[in-house]
Amino acid sequence: MRVVGFTEFGGPEVLGVHEVPERHPGPGEVRIRVRAAAVNPTDTAGRAGWFPDRYRDVEPPYVPGMDAAGVVDEIGEGTESDLRVGEDVMAIVIPSGAHGAYSESLVVPAASVARTPAGTGHDAASTLPMNGLTARLALDRLGLPPGGLLAVTGAAGTLGGYVVQLAKADGLRVIADAKDSDRDLVASLGADEIVERGDDVANRIREIAPGGVDGVVDAAVLNDRVEAAVRDGGGIATVRGFTAETERGIRYHAVLVRDYWLEQAELDRLRQQVEDGALTLRIADAYPIEDGAEAHRRLEAGGTRGRLVIRF
Repeated sequence: MRVVGFTEFGGPEVLGVHEVPERHPGPGEVRIRVRAAAVNPTDTAGRAGWFPDRYRDVEPPYVPGMDAAGVVDEIGEGTESDLRVGEDVMAIVIPSGAHGAYSESLVVPAASVARTPAGTGHDAASTLPMNGLTARLALDRLGLPPGGLLAVTGAAGTLGGYVVQLAKADGLRVIADAKDSDRDLVASLGADEIVERGDDVANRIREIAPGGVDGVVDAAVLNDRVEAAVRDGGGIATVRGFTAETERGIRYHAVLVRDYWLEQAELDRLRQQVEDGALTLRIADAYPIEDGAEAHRRLEAGGTRGRLVIRF
């Protein structure tokens, strides 16, 4: 089967199409004929060499990708699941070596798979699992009650946008950041207040919430630069593992999506929220597998709104 991967770390140009052996599912697993895989910042970071341990002691090619959508084409013997061969599904993938979402065929635990939202295609469905579960996990770690005040950085991006929408569905009040050209987009996602994005966004959040917000989901990876926006005893959910000691009782929550990668009920809940109109799936563009390098190049250039997708 064909995969999009690399044999050495480097820029987008190291990505290419490779042939690897086909796999079959075992107990507790299903195989998906992949139609689309979303391109995420963690994919470009892995290709650039940020996570060398992920590829240690495994043979190349190394295949990125944490989001896939396609069709179930095989179910492992003894697997307990209500999924059926021929159904359209989406899956979250934890990449390791040649096992990543940028693959024609993918074997994953059944607990990592849910049906695609009704009325959506594979391209759109592939943008939901990893980012949607990360957003859900971040909000769960903060644990704010209905009526709580949340700030979201990077709100125009895929992860930040999901956070805004899920927070509103949870009954939270949301202050979100955006540059001028993204204000209408962020407003359409449901943000109650919008402030100018930037390294000093904490000051602008405090202008709206003088007492500080109850929590922040930091999708813009500003790390401790958002701390001043949070009230004493509040929380900050970070997405790149950042934590720090604080003097005001603020707690950092390093959100790692692998904590939810087997939470099928949460993935299926996201499906339902898409069908109910609470979540919006956004695609920026789609590329054939031969142009995987171009998809990475475009993502790294910045300014993409919605996910880029590789089609198989």
